[in-house]
Amino acid sequence: MTRQRLTILGATGSIGASTLDVVARHPDRFEVVALTGHRRLDILETQCRRHRPRYAVVGDEADARLLASALAGIGTEVLAGPEALENVAALSEVDSVMAAIVGAAGLPPTLAAVRAGKRVLLANKEALVMAGAVFMAEVARCGATLLPIDSEHNAVFQSLPASFAGSLAGVGVRKILLTASGGPFRGVPFESLTNVTPDQACAHPNWAMGRKISVDSATMMNKGLEVIEAHWLFNAAPDQIEVVIHPQSVIHSLVQYADGSVIAELGNPDMRTPIAHALAYPERIEAGVASLDLFQVAQLNFERPDLRRFPCLALAFQALEAGDNAPAVLNAANEIAVAAFLEGGLPFLRIADVIAASLDAVPVAAANELAAVLAADAAGREAARQALMHFGRSGQ
Repeated sequence: MTRQRLTILGATGSIGASTLDVVARHPDRFEVVALTGHRRLDILETQCRRHRPRYAVVGDEADARLLASALAGIGTEVLAGPEALENVAALSEVDSVMAAIVGAAGLPPTLAAVRAGKRVLLANKEALVMAGAVFMAEVARCGATLLPIDSEHNAVFQSLPASFAGSLAGVGVRKILLTASGGPFRGVPFESLTNVTPDQACAHPNWAMGRKISVDSATMMNKGLEVIEAHWLFNAAPDQIEVVIHPQSVIHSLVQYADGSVIAELGNPDMRTPIAHALAYPERIEAGVASLDLFQVAQLNFERPDLRRFPCLALAFQALEAGDNAPAVLNAANEIAVAAFLEGGLPFLRIADVIAASLDAVPVAAANELAAVLAADAAGREAARQALMHFGRSGQ
């Protein structure tokens, strides 16, 4: 068997670590060519010692020198900077790229992998949220294969008919139902959210995730970004996408068909399942995840999202309807607002206010080229910084 050769962008994060766990279970199937990380050099060093990649990429030259010294003698070349990220994503000897860098920083290397015609395992939702039109046009132009890693989109992908070829038109699909846990504050009295701390917001009831995505789950912006991502992945109209709160996180998403059928993908909440599915697609491999015990689950509950409690979800639908550069502005403002909250400079309930103010401040404009997308990202960040002066703790 020829081994699949991998670059893992964002190896030190939760998705990257889970990917390496699956890879380690199948040394006959996978070979790690490149690993990238930003600041967590201790984790990246450990990963490099175990998997012996040809390349490791870090954020800057100083960190590169430190890591190169620590890895002396194992045969891993250490590189630094954004250009190096793009280079390892497009290496001729690489078959597949796990795109797991969080936020806007993941867009350029993921796009480089697409342009190199790679099999792209997409965990960086911001690539589609920011630049959906540009990104999908490049996928088609360059013949790249795109496989979704988000548990919800992977579940939709698994639940679509074999005849699905990039569009819901003509395959009998009525609607996509994206499930959401509701995060840590689903049942908490709304009034008590005023004094939410970062640690409380990051305490997800079902999933182990990084701090930024955990806050996005608490505000349900994560689900809003997934709505925009689903629009591009499956060529679905906004009214064909619905969000359903499902506290158990057992049903990862559903597809509703014209004949009344609903097909769902179920499993324990563990990201190794969608990762293994995409790594081996169309085959199935061991992921290290226990089979779902329906007797232990016992019941499944569903609720409509409360948009007063989760205004970020409504803002995401608003940005999707506006189209053009609005989703890029939404994403940029959210990144600034969440960072401010995590640093103690913005109350939890003001995250949505910063994003709404940013959407109002940046005019809707076409974003069919990467330069326009990056300009929208910059404008959204600047608008959010201005909004923080009003909504931040010093401006309350």
